[in-house]
Amino acid sequence: MLQINIKDTLLIVLPILTAILGSFFTYIFSMKEKKLDTVRKFKEEKYTNLILLLQSFIGYTVSGDGKKKFFEESYKSWLYCSDNVTKSINNFIDFISGETGLIKDTTKGHELIGKIILEMRKDLLGKTKLSIADFKYVSVTD
Repeated sequence: MLQINIKDTLLIVLPILTAILGSFFTYIFSMKEKKLDTVRKFKEEKYTNLILLLQSFIGYTVSGDGKKKFFEESYKSWLYCSDNVTKSINNFIDFISGETGLIKDTTKGHELIGKIILEMRKDLLGKTKLSIADFKYVSVTD
C-alpha cells in the first residue's frame, strides 16, 4: 500500500506552488511596468508636440496657425498632464492673454516656457537637477 506522508507531499507541492506564484507575480509586475512605459511614451510624444508649438508665440517663429494648434493641444492636455504641467501652461496662457500679438516681454515669455518644459521633464523623469535658467530659447530665422 502506498503511504504518502506530509513531508513527501510538501516536497512535491511546494516547488510547484512557488513556481506558480512566482510566475503570477512576475506577470503582474511586468504588465504594470509595460503600462507605465506606454503612458510615459504617450506623454513624451504629446509633450514634444506642445513644446514645438510653443515656438509659435515668441520671436521670429510667431505663427497664428501654430498658436491655434497649441491651444487645441493644451485643451487635450488636461487628460494626461500632471497638475504642475497644467498649472504652468495656464500661467503661460494668462501671460499671453495680457499681450497683444507678439510677446513684448520676451524674458518673461521665455521664463514661462522654460517652466512648462521643466515641469514636463519632472513629470517624465520624476526629478531633475536642471532649473528654468538652464532652458535656452533660440529664435531661428531663414
